[in-house]
Amino acid sequence: MIKVGSSAKAIVAAFSAGTAALVTAMGDGAIEPGEWVTVALAVLGALGITYVVPNAAQSEQRQR
Repeated sequence: MIKVGSSAKAIVAAFSAGTAALVTAMGDGAIEPGEWVTVALAVLGALGITYVVPNAAQSEQRQR
């Protein structure tokens, strides 16, 4: 079975970073080539870093 958790986490992080960079780049109404590079680096950075970092192990719940 395919583990979707780490992939989905990375995709959401990349989308969020790309959207944030794009909104910032659109602040002056025009997007220049350097700003596209910034958006691409934000997406690739978030995708790579989030995919590599493992999910935290779930702690055991104490029984009362």
